[in-house]
Amino acid sequence: MQPFNIRPDQLAEEMYDYSRKLGKGVENLLNAEKIDTGVTPKVEVYREDKLRLYRYESPADVVQSSVPTLIVYALVNRPYMTDIQENRSTVRNLLAAGQDVYLIDWGYPDEADRAMTMDDYINGYLNRCVDVIRKRHKLDKINILGICQGGAFSLCYTSLHPDKVKNLITMVTPVDFQTPDNMLSAWVQQMDVDLLIDTLGNVPGELLNWTFLSLKPFSLTGQKYLSMVDVLEDEDKLKNFLRMEKWIFDSPDQAGETFRQFVKDFYQKNGFLEGGVTIGDRPVDLRNVTCPVLNIYAEQDHLVPPDSSRALRNLTGSKDYTELSFPGGHIGIYVSGKAQKQVPPAIGKWLDERS
Repeated sequence: MQPFNIRPDQLAEEMYDYSRKLGKGVENLLNAEKIDTGVTPKVEVYREDKLRLYRYESPADVVQSSVPTLIVYALVNRPYMTDIQENRSTVRNLLAAGQDVYLIDWGYPDEADRAMTMDDYINGYLNRCVDVIRKRHKLDKINILGICQGGAFSLCYTSLHPDKVKNLITMVTPVDFQTPDNMLSAWVQQMDVDLLIDTLGNVPGELLNWTFLSLKPFSLTGQKYLSMVDVLEDEDKLKNFLRMEKWIFDSPDQAGETFRQFVKDFYQKNGFLEGGVTIGDRPVDLRNVTCPVLNIYAEQDHLVPPDSSRALRNLTGSKDYTELSFPGGHIGIYVSGKAQKQVPPAIGKWLDERS
């Protein structure tokens, strides 16, 4: 084994530099203002219970598409990930690409919502939001952009209401929930979800959050904080780091009955591939999805492996199916500079060609 070849003066210099960065970082932390959630101006156009429907303000010099796009985010995290900072905002770049963007904020479920079902979310809240937008724009159909679990909801919705969806975009959306490389699925398939829900009612957001962090414990809980000292002394980088930390730990509880059905129908029964998913009293059949479909996945996604998303290509009834891959991870597809230069403009171009 080779001995470490570090001179005492080099070690002293590194320790001094580390202490300087740490001192400046503490000063920046003490002076940090409240961290905002979402950076693009928006207007609330509809509310129901805890749900809010927002429309984002487009730049004055951009000509908007005549067909609006509704972003349907997952229940398990907060939707401001799509608008996390000024220079890395999926929403802002969709607006710059000429899209008229709406977004559903599901809010924070509490004990009053424990009996809410997927039918309540999909045929209830989501359907009424779509109808609000259709009425505002005097259109029969709108575009839907579903993200992660929100993409699964959007597939179900489009299957049940094909007359209301003009174009469907799914982003990092699980379709085959039982691919061999899906560690989260391997865990959830063995879970007694009935015991969990019957005991807890709603599923605590913190429980789910620590489950997700446990999938990559070193990089998501250890390495990140060891490297934090290099961020602390830069006020802008620190603010962006704190925004991400706020989002990561801002995890809503999950309505118990919706969680029960989602786990059983998709993770345990792989319902998109095997069938048997019923929303309300109607079966979900992806062959009813006949509108154009753009399926976007991340090549290094540890939560929704690429094969899980790519399974969609053979399941829909669409004659206009397109895939777009991004060389990054589940979160990087929203926050990396490379993704922002590639993904929103590609979505805008794809929609314009079909609108």
